[in-house]
Amino acid sequence: MNEEIRKRIFELADAKYKEFHSGLCPNTNNIIGVRVPVLRNYAKEIAKGDFRAYLDNARNYYYEEIMLQGMVIGLAKMNLEERLEYIKKFIPKIDNWAICDVFCAGLKFVNKSKKNVWEFMQKYKKSTKEFELRFYIVMMLDFYITDEYINEVINILDNIKHEGYYVKMAIAWTVSVAYIKYPKITMKYLTNNTLDEFTYNKALQKIIESYRVSNEDKDIIRNMKRK
Repeated sequence: MNEEIRKRIFELADAKYKEFHSGLCPNTNNIIGVRVPVLRNYAKEIAKGDFRAYLDNARNYYYEEIMLQGMVIGLAKMNLEERLEYIKKFIPKIDNWAICDVFCAGLKFVNKSKKNVWEFMQKYKKSTKEFELRFYIVMMLDFYITDEYINEVINILDNIKHEGYYVKMAIAWTVSVAYIKYPKITMKYLTNNTLDEFTYNKALQKIIESYRVSNEDKDIIRNMKRK
């Protein structure tokens, strides 16, 4: 099965996309070059078959081999307990922002199991590993900027202290989306927080770049930049 899957991934490769995507993922030298929608279609095929045999024996050398596993975990039909177990085993394989973010976005089952998944996620809150923390933050971004969780999410973001670039960018991104969805709550936070200068200013930049924020509000945000 492994040889067959690796062969198929190479058949789906796009040389121009490999060059483009490699530029977006510095220090990632194992990219074959398969576009995300193409890889997801292949993941759907695997998810309909003996996905357990695949996941339990999957290879982890190429970027797409890891990405594919994450997609199958999100797509395959299984109960919550089994899925969380596969997620727990997959998280240590995350070694760049793209695998992290595509994996999180594909975990649509969370919308029906928010409380259980929230409890499961908390073990990663104090992780010292950059991509475990990014997983935790991006999961909040994708599924927990809601009426029930917004205040807790903001409090958690303010208490994460990690020097990893991809942690800081995830926090900035999440704060910006929180502002778009809950402007009053997030504005109050932006006027009183413990974010480092880089993360704080990046959050403001992402808010300003959003087409969902009015020009008047963007002017206010611009004047809040730390210098």
